[in-house]
Amino acid sequence: MKEINDESIELIERLAEEHDDHAARREIRELHPADIAELLDRLNIKEAEWLFNLIDDREKKADVLVELDEEDRRKLLEHMEPEQIGHFIDLLDTDDAVDLIQELDEEDRDEVIRHIDDMEQAGDIVDLLQYDEDTAGGLMGTEMIEVNENMSMPECIKEMRRQAEDLDDIYYVYVVDDDQRLKGILPLKKMVTHPSVSKIKHVMESDPVSVRTDTPIEDVAIDFEKYDLVAMPVVDSIGRLVGQITVDDVMDEVREQSERDYQLASGISSDIDAADSIFAQTKARLPWLLIGIIGGLINSVILTGFEAKIAAVTVLAIFIPLIGGTGGNVGVQASAIVVQGLANGKLELKNAGRQIGREVIVALLNAIVISTTVLIYVLLTQPRSYAVALAVAASLFCVVIFATVFGTLVPLTLERLKINPALATGPFIQITNDVVGLLIYVGMATWMLSLIPMNQ
Repeated sequence: MKEINDESIELIERLAEEHDDHAARREIRELHPADIAELLDRLNIKEAEWLFNLIDDREKKADVLVELDEEDRRKLLEHMEPEQIGHFIDLLDTDDAVDLIQELDEEDRDEVIRHIDDMEQAGDIVDLLQYDEDTAGGLMGTEMIEVNENMSMPECIKEMRRQAEDLDDIYYVYVVDDDQRLKGILPLKKMVTHPSVSKIKHVMESDPVSVRTDTPIEDVAIDFEKYDLVAMPVVDSIGRLVGQITVDDVMDEVREQSERDYQLASGISSDIDAADSIFAQTKARLPWLLIGIIGGLINSVILTGFEAKIAAVTVLAIFIPLIGGTGGNVGVQASAIVVQGLANGKLELKNAGRQIGREVIVALLNAIVISTTVLIYVLLTQPRSYAVALAVAASLFCVVIFATVFGTLVPLTLERLKINPALATGPFIQITNDVVGLLIYVGMATWMLSLIPMNQ
């Protein structure tokens, strides 16, 4: 299959400008759907729609829709009739079809579903739409091979061949009982080594790793990594097999979640990318910037009350950025460790007390080293400013302790409240620690100067 490169991208862009149908169709005919999706992402909506309509193979068109970014796919779908979308959905696996339908407006969903020719698939899609998209039920597909535990091996092979005609990929053969409850998995190797077994329940692997339909996606991803799976069965509340999740679906979800968490930690309030409009990018970035401005204004109010002290002892102002920067860095470090632990399942809320205790010990060690280092530096550079040296060192000690504990508690609290804990690694921690750190420094400096007069 032909591969895409910078030259082919430039060529397609030029052909799009010239609307050379014949040459463009020839160029994309051998391209992988993911490469065509990348090309569409580089074009404006009119050119993208033009190029998409040049794809000859309907199945390839459907695959291209799946590969597109959500925003690009949404723009293309807005220019399609419900009947056309329904025909594409006929060619997709149910999990991909559900993802596509979920991007439509509520009033358009029913219209599209009515145009799906395969009524069995339409029914499966309607069922899957009932699940929360952030759970195993919202991620699973219904395409899989399932056989009854009482089948003989020849019967099993015959049934597998029948079901396999409608499948693109086969990961596992799931074994169920007469009530559709999941009983095990039949490895393909057993079909070769036990061709005449009386019943497959005697050679199946019992009690396979599975998840329930209401299992959060984060937990599903952890199980995939823990057990090195390529697919996982999904069961309902009474253990009946209802679908399976494949590793490619999990990887897509993990990537999207990582992108969302990274943007949230960077102070971006919604999911955007470089191709989004200026208005969308501004809207996503501005809220936390305004909150940062508010934090800065609070700091200015604090310093206004401390203005006389700074005027009298100007060296105090030198260390204000140090106090704020240290608090922000320590807080982000602590929260990042907690968020990572919650994400990979190595930290649970029931163990929160132990984690806080560990962080306090780490904070004490860091605070001792940092404050001692700065104390020595200030005494060497400002040999007569004992009050300032003690104020800076003591403030840093307190700031490190506070920032560590605060940075640990915030993501744990957000997790308990069912709010994305990645929020704790962003500007919220930095702004809070900056303000609190300045308050600590102002209070400590005022106290030290009252105890130890400056010798200038």
